Amino acid sequence: MNYDYIIIGAGSAGCVLANRLSENPKNSVLLLEAGDKDTNLWIHIPVGFTKTLNNPEVNWCFETEPEDNVSGRQIPIPRGRVLGGSSSINGMLYVRGQALDFDVWGQLGNRGWSYSDILPYFKKSENFERGNDEFRGTDGPLNVADMYEKHELIDAFIDAGVELGYPRNPDYNGSKQDGFGYYQITQRNGRRESTARAFLNPAKNRKNLTVESRAHVTKIIFNKKRATGVEYSIDGIKKTADVNNEIILTAGAVQSPQILELSGIGQPQLLKSHGISIQHELPGVGENYRDHYAARMNWRVNKPISLNEETRGLNLVKEVFKYALTRRGALTWTAGVGHAFMKTRPDLETPDVQFFFVHGSFASSKDRKLDKEPGMTLAVYQCRPESQGTIHIGGPNPFDAPKIRPNFLGNQLDQDTLVAGLHLCRSIGETKAMKQHISHEMNPGTNIKTDEEMLQFARDTGATTYHPMGTCKMGSDPMAVVDDRLRVHGIENLRVADASIMPTMPSGNINAPVIMIAEKAADMIKEDSA
Repeated sequence: MNYDYIIIGAGSAGCVLANRLSENPKNSVLLLEAGDKDTNLWIHIPVGFTKTLNNPEVNWCFETEPEDNVSGRQIPIPRGRVLGGSSSINGMLYVRGQALDFDVWGQLGNRGWSYSDILPYFKKSENFERGNDEFRGTDGPLNVADMYEKHELIDAFIDAGVELGYPRNPDYNGSKQDGFGYYQITQRNGRRESTARAFLNPAKNRKNLTVESRAHVTKIIFNKKRATGVEYSIDGIKKTADVNNEIILTAGAVQSPQILELSGIGQPQLLKSHGISIQHELPGVGENYRDHYAARMNWRVNKPISLNEETRGLNLVKEVFKYALTRRGALTWTAGVGHAFMKTRPDLETPDVQFFFVHGSFASSKDRKLDKEPGMTLAVYQCRPESQGTIHIGGPNPFDAPKIRPNFLGNQLDQDTLVAGLHLCRSIGETKAMKQHISHEMNPGTNIKTDEEMLQFARDTGATTYHPMGTCKMGSDPMAVVDDRLRVHGIENLRVADASIMPTMPSGNINAPVIMIAEKAADMIKEDSA
């Protein structure tokens, strides 16, 4: 088994690369995915994300190590274990981030990663249903739509923002992120638009593309400092594949550092402690881990108009028929419906907190069962967290989950910003636009008022929004893992191209930036091979 390119991980980035690298019929491409095919019904029905976020058939179901910063709790870290990766189980929100985010990447010395450099790749990847302009594209494989349904509670939320002096912003992925509106979504005709559907399906019948599912990569094979192949297991049977040109690691921020460490690349002391032979020293592998840690407030609604009622009893039956016939209705709702990007301090140049409004409330956040009574929820997180954690192997067994230590709220700025965001949540709930719909605040409750109490509420109840990144960061400093062409420092024929290469956090959901990274990586690989 010999290929020009081997891609490890058929997730948000891997499916893009498989498509772009196999466009040339002269390139033989192998795509390896530890999960199975994306045949689970709940993947494709948008509201089914509530069923996939804790389903081990399509999800790795990782958890953090218990940490004092979050009251000793273990926080779920869902990651897609299926073709399409996390784009097959996520909340389908399309958020690019701010231009400033990527200009910072360029200012850190990463040539070609400033906003003006990467904007063409955002545009290249998408088909924005509303039409193209200087910021948006319409010729790409990934369909990006406006929310299919409207709702009076979401409209009231947007009106609340206007009441507080913020603008309505129908395109936060355009010239400016600030303001309130409905989220844009990766759906096509009311069905989830994963990268498996958008990028892999159109390419899967190409004779030069081989897709292996249930293929768990155990290590990368080297000849001195040159990557020469991959070892993997399918249903307990060990296999190897050799590479002519390059191996591209797209296993995500949790498993890309894991595979590097299992292959002998990382911190020597850590590798020795687990009996792994050192192939190459790179101390930054598994470091610089960041994620968006959110706190959620909710209110009891005074009329039976919330999602809680839309998806119960006869109403649910009606919605099922409506979706089957029209691909519309409650079954198209996503993880967040209304958006807000706001500043916690007037001296800031751009928003530093992001909000997610849903016209429903959950009785249990773990199994995502909706309340029996009407409710609504507003979540907030800091756009650019400073707290840094780690993701490292806990032993030499490639089938064991890595140890995830996020250090959420470990930085004072992160604490202050999240608390300020919670106060803004309450301000939104106290507007005239919202109060007409509210019976009372359920969580944290009006008895929680001070900054200290708000922070403790965030520690006790907060959770990640599933945006792990940074664990194989791009750069030229001693802790960088890849250079600005995503080549692993000191190793030939090996790149990383996923969320792990991000040196700092984008201001928003990270699926869109990951797809952009893969588009740019494909062009760089083609350029370098030429």
